[in-house]
Amino acid sequence: MLDAIWCLIVGGLLMFMGLIGSALKRLPVSAAMLYLGIGFALGPAGVGLLSVRLPDDVTYLRMIAEVGILVSLFAIGLRLRVPPSDRRWALPLRLGILAMMLTVVSLALLGMLVFHLSVGVAVLLGAMLAPTDPVLAQDVGVRDAGDVELVRFTLSGEGGLNDGTAYPFALLGLLLCDNAGREAVSGVSWAFVGMAAWGVIGGIGGGWLLGIATARLVAFMRSRHGQALGLEGFFTLGLIALSYGIALVIHSYGFLAVFAAGVAMRQVEHRSSGEKSSKETVGTVNTQDVEATATDPQKAHAFMAESVMGFTIELEHIAEVVLILLIGSLVSQYWAAMLTWTSAAVVAALLVVIRPLATQISLAGSSASHIQRWLIGWLGIRGVGSFYYLMLAIERGPRAELAPVVPWILSAISVSVVLHGISATPLMRRYGLVSAHHG
Repeated sequence: MLDAIWCLIVGGLLMFMGLIGSALKRLPVSAAMLYLGIGFALGPAGVGLLSVRLPDDVTYLRMIAEVGILVSLFAIGLRLRVPPSDRRWALPLRLGILAMMLTVVSLALLGMLVFHLSVGVAVLLGAMLAPTDPVLAQDVGVRDAGDVELVRFTLSGEGGLNDGTAYPFALLGLLLCDNAGREAVSGVSWAFVGMAAWGVIGGIGGGWLLGIATARLVAFMRSRHGQALGLEGFFTLGLIALSYGIALVIHSYGFLAVFAAGVAMRQVEHRSSGEKSSKETVGTVNTQDVEATATDPQKAHAFMAESVMGFTIELEHIAEVVLILLIGSLVSQYWAAMLTWTSAAVVAALLVVIRPLATQISLAGSSASHIQRWLIGWLGIRGVGSFYYLMLAIERGPRAELAPVVPWILSAISVSVVLHGISATPLMRRYGLVSAHHG
């Protein structure tokens, strides 16, 4: 009977979101807010149908979050149709590296000086809360592959980068949580920095090369030999898995590799299509003869990129449902511990002080206007990235020391989902009107 109830719940939820998904875009309500509420209602504080426990289920939760992030990072990469030499990349890079470091250091100092956390746990706190979210940033990110609006592009690029750049800080925090790790870090500090630098360079480079090679190979097979047709789902999942796996083999950062693979595949299409958008290049597809478009040498790259992106976006939406429901269930378990002044202080410090200041410092002297910097600073959504690093820390770190941190992270995610879900649509609409007026 329980299986039947779950089928009814999941089926009803998916049908409901499919019917009202477009209407939500016009309202100050995000899909994540609804999923979070439903997860809470299904959890221990509600009807008790969805119950996940920490630390018992931490490995499964970490793996689910990892898969969701990988799919979302690849999808974001495919949307960013801007050459790597373009100056617009400077803003996401500043935020993904400099703002990330400033946020981690600020949160670590807050944890040590105010909440008396150990050095390792304080650094882990920073690593958990510093990354902005690639899964939940759909309302403020680029709308399609041709969207190069500065705020949207910057937030999307940052979300693609900082889930990977947060990893060395998480690793550092885990090392600092034990005596042997502290001695290792202090003894080979420069070696650790070198490993972190290689992780970033190797991840981006490996994913980039694999993305270019795969896109060119598939387009060649289609346009020259009429092979490898209609298998976009296989290519997508295969490229994500290969990028991540190769990054792990060469001891680099898999999240960055998957993001770079998506960007690289889009760049192959961009060079092939030129000034035309990918949709303009593909044109009208004859549904009776799709292969004619897929095998056309002038359209093969664009058709493949658009097909892969469509498949990936669908996976991204499904991952969002699953992950936010699980987060909602954990919130349902920890809600009483979340309603404390400590949790409120951590969330307020992050969203109102640390994130805006880190953004202003990182973007100083850039092409972003004052209002653009303010928007970027506010719309740094926390969600699945923070959830992943929380699960990673609990899985590998000192669970007793991390126990007080769990409600802080869940509070930050919940407040971010609600506040940003309410404010993102009207703020971006208002920003669009102001930009159009001044433009």
